[in-house]
Amino acid sequence: MNKLYIGNVSAEASEEDFETVFEQWKIPHSGPFLVKTGYAFVDCPDEKAAMKAIDILSGKVELHGKLIEVDYSVPKRLRSCKLQIRNIPPHMQWEVLDGMLAQYGTVESCEQVNTDTETAVVNVRYAAKDQARLSMEKLNGSMMENYALKVSYIPDETAVQEGPSAGGRRGFNARGPPRSGSPGLGARPKVQSDIPLRMLVPTQFVGAIIGKEGATIRNITKQTHSKIDIHRKENAGAAEKPITIHSTPEGCSSACTTIMEIMQKEAVDTKFTEEIPLKILAHNNFVGRLIGKEGRNLKKIEQDTGCKITISPLQDLTLYNPERTITLKGSIEACTRAEEEVMKKIRESYDSDMAAMNLQSNLIPGLNLNALGLFPGGGPGMGPSMPSVPPPGAHGGCPSFGCSPYGGEGPFWASMLSASSQPLAQGQPESETVHLFIPALAVGAIIGKQGQHIKQLSHFAGASIKIAPAEGLDPKQRMVIIVGPPEAQFKAQCRLFGKLKEENFFGPKEEVKLEAHIKVPSFAAGRVIGKGGKTVNELQNLTCAEVVVPRDQTPDENDQVIVKISGHFFACQLAQRKIQEILAQVRRQQQPKPSSGAQTPIPRRK
Repeated sequence: MNKLYIGNVSAEASEEDFETVFEQWKIPHSGPFLVKTGYAFVDCPDEKAAMKAIDILSGKVELHGKLIEVDYSVPKRLRSCKLQIRNIPPHMQWEVLDGMLAQYGTVESCEQVNTDTETAVVNVRYAAKDQARLSMEKLNGSMMENYALKVSYIPDETAVQEGPSAGGRRGFNARGPPRSGSPGLGARPKVQSDIPLRMLVPTQFVGAIIGKEGATIRNITKQTHSKIDIHRKENAGAAEKPITIHSTPEGCSSACTTIMEIMQKEAVDTKFTEEIPLKILAHNNFVGRLIGKEGRNLKKIEQDTGCKITISPLQDLTLYNPERTITLKGSIEACTRAEEEVMKKIRESYDSDMAAMNLQSNLIPGLNLNALGLFPGGGPGMGPSMPSVPPPGAHGGCPSFGCSPYGGEGPFWASMLSASSQPLAQGQPESETVHLFIPALAVGAIIGKQGQHIKQLSHFAGASIKIAPAEGLDPKQRMVIIVGPPEAQFKAQCRLFGKLKEENFFGPKEEVKLEAHIKVPSFAAGRVIGKGGKTVNELQNLTCAEVVVPRDQTPDENDQVIVKISGHFFACQLAQRKIQEILAQVRRQQQPKPSSGAQTPIPRRK
């Protein structure tokens, strides 16, 4: 990706001319200039040198009366889905950038490139070639906060892999499924490559961290190759302000250490005598795995680093703030080592959840993972700046109580329904009842102190959620009764699955699988089973859930029988939706059809 194309070249230009220009601007190159009529090529030693040449020379340097144009040299066969966007405003929020990119298609990855420039650079991969082309046409040269964006194609090696094989006939794709390393499998949702570091700092030190006219924060950003957002306008009057650091793990740790050193120096200068701990914000989804069984992970970090670690209680979580505060006390060196270990655990949990989600998302084609809000993010959309309760049809907030800061392209339920191809009935969707069976030991965690957790969950999901009394043959399980429309069912069940994982009722590598019961009219049970079990077998193959309609059931007082569904969250959800489709079809077929002669006849005149 370090080969450059130089266009709008004068016929008088020579190799020596280009040598002089590059030397004048101190731009290194690793090979001779290949000069053709009207254009030229040259190789740069690395990506930084190539970007420097593009930024400094393109459209700015004149050679023999012509302004030369410099860009990456990308063969047509490699111009596919990958773009590089440069000259991004230095303090632009990530969620704003994500939202802008998503206007033109599905963004599979968006990774920041380390540069020496004040402005930011990202490499973006779209899901389709036409989406990348549209994005380039719309964004290249467009103004953002007085910065003109620069967009270029960068080589997309996967375009060659996905095309016809070298030995195959022209126009025919290679046989067989894609290999496991192919980007066609488990494409990543639109998220940062590394989960960012979020920290809280005392408000009185924010000015020192920013520096005069932003000089200090710019210097930290440049030295650590990171993007740092200081959310100083949030929570006016609050004693602490959140800071979000986007970078590699090493870059985040380096920036964090520098910020701690600045605060320590400022405390000495201002005679601030209180201890200044390092406070890290982490989404509640990851805290259970950070602590480990019986607190083993946390104890080991404390022993290895000599740092005292405490975590804010669950009771501090609210509908608007799903983050816990991890407080590290010790020397700057000890806190830095502890931060590295804490964030390593959090990133491992995040990557594990993402990998599981990518596999499960294949079950529901078209499902927008970002719009579901299933994963926490590190933008200012989290924590103190979390928006208010999402309205019905807005981003789901599972497994947390809130929205994903990465945004999304529309209501998740529309995506869900597009997969099931079943439109909702006119007006409000019908309420459904699902019985979900959870480990009996998990009841306390689901209810929460004084019922706080289950009340918050019920309010967030818009569903009635009750724990049935302990009875029945299996004392190891308890039944959760969830009543609400489809979207409420999705949110509530998603949160319950997530809570069981967070609280370590399932192992770190164990998938959460639960059993759900739904009731169907006895006359419709045959339709769910299908002739010779065909329908239920197709359901199981499609959803990866186990679907059982027990034989010889006695219908209840409402003439209903039970259908049992077992599997992981997405499998259960898809099976529930497909069964509801079948029931909707049965109901429509039972509705009396209006007769053709239904109009009142007009009496004849006598």
